[in-house]
Amino acid sequence: MGLREAFSSSLIIHDDVRSHVFWMWRFIDPELFPNDLITDYFQSVAPYGYTALYKAGIAIGIDPITFNKLLPLPLVLITTAYCFWIAMMIFPVPAAGFIASLLLNQTTWNTHDIPSGTPRAFIYPLFLAFLYYLMRRSLLPCLAVIVLQGLFYPQTLFLSAGVLVLRLVQWKDRRLRLSSDRSDYLFCAAGLGAVFVLLLPYALKISDYGPVLTAAEARSLPTLEGDGRKNFFFDSPLKFWFCGERSGMFPYNWCKYERPPQLWASLVLPILLFFPQRFSLQSKITDHIAILPQILFSSLGMFFLAHLLLFRLHLPSRYTKHSIRILVAIAAGVALILLIDAGLRWVAGRSPTFTGQTLPAFGMVGLLSVYIFIYPFLMDRYPNPDYVQAEAPEIYDFFADQPKDILIASLSEQANNIPSLSRRSVLTSSEIANPYHMGYYRQIQERTYDLMAAQYSDDLSEIKEFIQKYDIDFWLVDANAFKASYVENNSWLRQIEPTASEAIAILNQGEKPVLSSLVRPCNVLRTKGRIVLDATCILETSAA
Repeated sequence: MGLREAFSSSLIIHDDVRSHVFWMWRFIDPELFPNDLITDYFQSVAPYGYTALYKAGIAIGIDPITFNKLLPLPLVLITTAYCFWIAMMIFPVPAAGFIASLLLNQTTWNTHDIPSGTPRAFIYPLFLAFLYYLMRRSLLPCLAVIVLQGLFYPQTLFLSAGVLVLRLVQWKDRRLRLSSDRSDYLFCAAGLGAVFVLLLPYALKISDYGPVLTAAEARSLPTLEGDGRKNFFFDSPLKFWFCGERSGMFPYNWCKYERPPQLWASLVLPILLFFPQRFSLQSKITDHIAILPQILFSSLGMFFLAHLLLFRLHLPSRYTKHSIRILVAIAAGVALILLIDAGLRWVAGRSPTFTGQTLPAFGMVGLLSVYIFIYPFLMDRYPNPDYVQAEAPEIYDFFADQPKDILIASLSEQANNIPSLSRRSVLTSSEIANPYHMGYYRQIQERTYDLMAAQYSDDLSEIKEFIQKYDIDFWLVDANAFKASYVENNSWLRQIEPTASEAIAILNQGEKPVLSSLVRPCNVLRTKGRIVLDATCILETSAA
C-alpha cells in the first residue's frame, strides 16, 4: 500500500526527501547546485554509509528519488525478520513472533521514519540486528552491525552502548548483581571500543556550519517555539517531556492521533509475569526477556542525557521514540499470547467437550484478530508514510529547462519541491531551515528576512537591491501572496518579525506591494495559483 502511493505519480515525494535526498542529484550531474549553501550543508551532515548506499543505487541506474521510494521495502523486510527472531528468542512461540512483527510493521508504516529512506530509517533494522546478535552472543556479527550503525545513523551507537553496559548488571535473588558471565564483559569492552572509534571522527570533525545550537540560543528562536515550524519548546511540561515531536519521550503520533493496540497490551506484560500459575505459558519465556528493560533504560538514559546536553546529541526524542516502538511491539506479542493461552485453558477447564472448547477458542482468536488486524482500518489514514503531492508540474518542468546555475527566490510552499523535482537551487524555503548549526541557520535566516522584506516592500529599489545581492534569476509567487491571510495563516512566515506584522498591516489597509504590480509585465509562466517572474525584467523596470 505504501509503495502504491509512492509510485502513483512522479510528483509524489517523501517530505524528508526535500532536505535529505535532493542533493544526491549531484552524483548524476556534478554541475547541479553550484555554490549552493543549502545543498552543501545537507551533503556535509549526511552519514557516510547512507551516502555510499545511494551512490551504489545511482551506479546501477536508479535515480535518488526512485531509489528513495524503493528503499523502505528491504528495510521493512529486514526489520520484520529480526523482530520475529528476537521475539522467538524471548518467547519461543511462533504466534508471538508473528504478532510482534505484525504490530511493528503497522506502527512503522503509520510513521514517516522507515518510509522516509533517510538515515533514521536505518535505526530499526540495525538496532534490531544488534540486539539479535548480542542475544545470540555472536561477537563478530554484533561488531559488524555496530560499524553499520556508525555509518548510517550514529545516534544508534549510544543506545547500543547503553544496552552493552546494562547487561553487566543482572537481577538475581531480588538484588542487583554484576554479571558473572565473562562474555558479557567481552562484548561490552569490544562494543564500547568500536563505538568510541566510530564516534571519534564526529567528535573531532570541525563543521563549516558550526557551532551547534546552544540551549540559550534555542530559546530565543521563534522557529523552535510551540507554534514554530521546528517546534521544540512548549508551555505545557506534559507536552514538552512526553508528546513533543522533537523533545518528547513518546512517539509523537501516539500522542496526537494514534492509540496503538500494542501499547496497551505491552503495559499488561509486567503484571502477567507476577502470576505464573494463572499464565502458565510464561514458563516458556527465556532469560532473554531481560533485553526489554535494558532497551527501556538505555533509551531513557540517553533521552535525559540529550536534554542535559541539549542539541549536542541532536534531538532527545530520537533516543526513545524508535526504540519504544520496538520494545512495545515485542512485549505486546508476548502478552497477547499469554492472555489468549490463559483464556483457552480456562475454557478447557470449564468445557471439556470438543465443541465447548472450539467455539470459545474461535471467539478468542476472532477477538484477537479484530484487535490486531482491524486497527489500521479504524484510522483516518493508513498507511501514513508522509508523502507529499507536489502541485503545478508546469513549474518544475519550466525550471528544469533553465540553465543549471539559476537561483530561484520564493516564499511559496512549492519552493521546497524545486530542488528535488527541478534540480535547481532555491534561495531559501521552509523545509530546509534547520536551526541546529548556527553558521548555516544564520545565513538562511538572513536570506529569508531579506526575501520577505523585498516581496512586501513598497520600494522598487529595495527589490532591485535584493535581486542584485543574491543574483536571483526567477521569483516564484503564489497568486494569493498579496493577501493578509496568506501571511497570517503561514506558521513559517509568521516567524519573520517584524516584517510579517508590517506586511499584514499594509495588506489589511488595502495597499499593494510593488512586486504585485510587476506580475503582469514580468511573468514568464502563470499556472493556477502560481506565477513565475523574471528577475531581469524586474531589474529593467523603471520606477514609473
